[in-house]
Amino acid sequence: MVLKGSEVKSLRAGTADLTDAWASLERDGVYLKNMTIQVSAHTAYPHDTRRPRKLLLHSREIEQIRKGLDHGGLTLIPLRVYIKKGFIKTELALAKGKKKGDKREAIKNREGEREARSAMARARKE
Repeated sequence: MVLKGSEVKSLRAGTADLTDAWASLERDGVYLKNMTIQVSAHTAYPHDTRRPRKLLLHSREIEQIRKGLDHGGLTLIPLRVYIKKGFIKTELALAKGKKKGDKREAIKNREGEREARSAMARARKE
C-alpha cells in the first residue's frame, strides 16, 4: 500500500477503520477507497483521512482480480490491514453483494430477534 509517514504512524497505533471500504481496479492499478485512517495527535504534516490509496500488487495478482471482477456481480473488499515484517499489507476478497430479497430477510430476522429479547426482558420483570 502506498502510504504517507503520518498514515503509517496512525496504522501502527491501530486507528484504521475498514467499515464501508472497498477496492477498485483502475487503469494504473488497484486502489483502496473509503478506508479511514485517523490523524495522530503528534503529526506535523496531517493527511487526508479518506484518500484513495494505491495497493502494490504483482501483475498476476491484478490479472486474477480482473478476471474475478469480470465474472460478474462481485466486489473487491478489504478484510483486514496488518503489519508483516515491517510492511503494511491488506487482505482482499471478492465478495457477492446481497440481493433485495436477502436484505429483507436479514431485516426480518433482526426485528424478530429484537422482539424476542424484549419479550424475554418483560417476562423477567414480571
